[in-house]
Amino acid sequence: MPRSLFATEPFTIDARNPVAMFEIQPMNAETYRRQTRRSTVIIALMFLALAMVLSTAAVALFGEPGGDNLRFNVGGVFAALLLMAALMRGKFWTQEWMAPAVYGWQLKRSLMSITNVMHQVTAAVEKGDPDAMKLLRFYHLGLSQMHQLDGNSSDHSQLTREMDQHKARMEALGIETEQTQLNPAWLEAVKQTRV
Repeated sequence: MPRSLFATEPFTIDARNPVAMFEIQPMNAETYRRQTRRSTVIIALMFLALAMVLSTAAVALFGEPGGDNLRFNVGGVFAALLLMAALMRGKFWTQEWMAPAVYGWQLKRSLMSITNVMHQVTAAVEKGDPDAMKLLRFYHLGLSQMHQLDGNSSDHSQLTREMDQHKARMEALGIETEQTQLNPAWLEAVKQTRV
């Protein structure tokens, strides 16, 4: 069994570099779900351990025996939350065991960036704008993969019909249909479209 979830090394969005492109990677849905469950359990257990240790330490250092120490317990949990956020961004984000969860987050973030301007995308597609058509194709491919990875098949037949219709229109216009990369320039161009 291969060690990595990805067929190739992932080319991912860096949250600090919005110009970078996100690329849809081929993945096995069962492996993705198993690995994201594992990373979620690891993070949750680490948070619980940190919260307990920091709350106990806060009460031991600042609390009163037999007194109301709720604020120190809450402070310890809040400190654990801040520490976990820092660990996630600084250390865990680049770890191999977090790769599936990071990929899923980046895929959903990419899809949300398109969803936020979907009315402009659909208006530009109606006008035959090639960038908007590529953007919508990426959206369809990404949404299809997200549904597959999450095991959500409820809207798949509707999505498949829309995907097939849009793909046929792109082929008729001679536009490449294999749009697995989200080009930020497409988003910027579509945002300029007046509805």
